[in-house]
Amino acid sequence: MTTPNYGVPGTRSRPTDKDEAREDAADARLRTPSSARTVGEVLAESRVEEVMDELDRDLVGLVPVKQRIRDIAALLVIDKLRLNQGLEAQAPSLHMSFTGNPGTGKTTVANRMAEILHRLGYVRRGHLVSVTRDDLVGQYIGHTAPKTKEVLKKAMGGVLFIDEAYYLYRPENERDYGQEALEILLQVMENQRDDLVVILAGYKERMDTFFQSNPGMSSRIAHHIDFPDYSVDELLEISEKMLDQQQYRFAEGTKELMRQYLERRIEQPRFANARSVRNALDRARLRQASRLFADRDRELTKEDLTSIAAEDLLASRVFGNDKN
Repeated sequence: MTTPNYGVPGTRSRPTDKDEAREDAADARLRTPSSARTVGEVLAESRVEEVMDELDRDLVGLVPVKQRIRDIAALLVIDKLRLNQGLEAQAPSLHMSFTGNPGTGKTTVANRMAEILHRLGYVRRGHLVSVTRDDLVGQYIGHTAPKTKEVLKKAMGGVLFIDEAYYLYRPENERDYGQEALEILLQVMENQRDDLVVILAGYKERMDTFFQSNPGMSSRIAHHIDFPDYSVDELLEISEKMLDQQQYRFAEGTKELMRQYLERRIEQPRFANARSVRNALDRARLRQASRLFADRDRELTKEDLTSIAAEDLLASRVFGNDKN
C-alpha cells in the first residue's frame, strides 16, 4: 500500500533496466487483445481496482475527484473490451489539468493515476516525473530546448506532472524562454500522446487564464479536475492518519484542541490544507521532544513517546503563543 503524501511534492524514481524489461513484457500483454469479455475479467487481469480502492481508503474526502478518476478508468476498461472484440479502440487523449489550492492532494492523485494508466496498458512504465518551470526553462538562448527535451525523455512511458504550469507563460517578458518550452511540450503532447500523459497543475484562476492565453494547450487537455479545499472535519481526520503513520496519537482531550487549532489556522494567511496540517504536526512533535528531553531523569513510557499532549499544540502562535 502506498502511503499518501497529501500534496507534498515528490518524484518517483525511474525504473532499473531489469524493471523496465519486466514491465515492457507485461505491457506487451496489456496492449495485446486478450480473452477478457467482462469488466470483472479486465479488472482481475489488470488489478487496477486495487489502486482505486487504495485511493478511496487512503485519501480523505476528494469525493468528486475520486469519482472522476473512476470514470476515466471505466472508459479505459471499456476501450480494452472493445479491443478484445476487434472493435475500434483508438487511444483516448488522457492529458489532464488538476486545479486547486496547495495541499489538496494533486500530486498524490497524479501518482495513483500513473499507476492506473500503467496497469491498463496506456503507458509503458507508469512512473511519475514531477517538475516546475525551473526544470524546463533555461536562463539563456539555446538552454531551454535541451532542458525540456531531457525532462520529456525521462517522463516517456509515464506521466509528466507540471506544477504551477502557468509560470511557463509570461507574456509581460518578451525575452522569456517559457514559450519555447511550451511549443516543445505541445508538439510532444500531440505526436506522442500514446507514450506520455501530461498533467498540468496549479491554482484554478491562474490555470483558467493560462488556458485562455494558450488555446493550443487548452485543446489538448481532455480532463479538467478541480480539487476542493478540505473541511475542518476532513483535516482533523487527515491529522489522525498522519500521526498514526508515524506511530503517534493525540492524548486524551487533545483531538478537540486540534480541531480548534484548525478552525483558527484555516482563516489565516498561507494556509495550505493538508500540507499545513503536516507542518503543524511536525512542530507539535518538536515541542513534544523538547518537553520529554527536559525531563531527563524520568523513565519514559510508550505512552509518553507516542502521545501529542495539549501543551504541544497550545504553544503554537495560532493560540497566541510562540512563533510556530
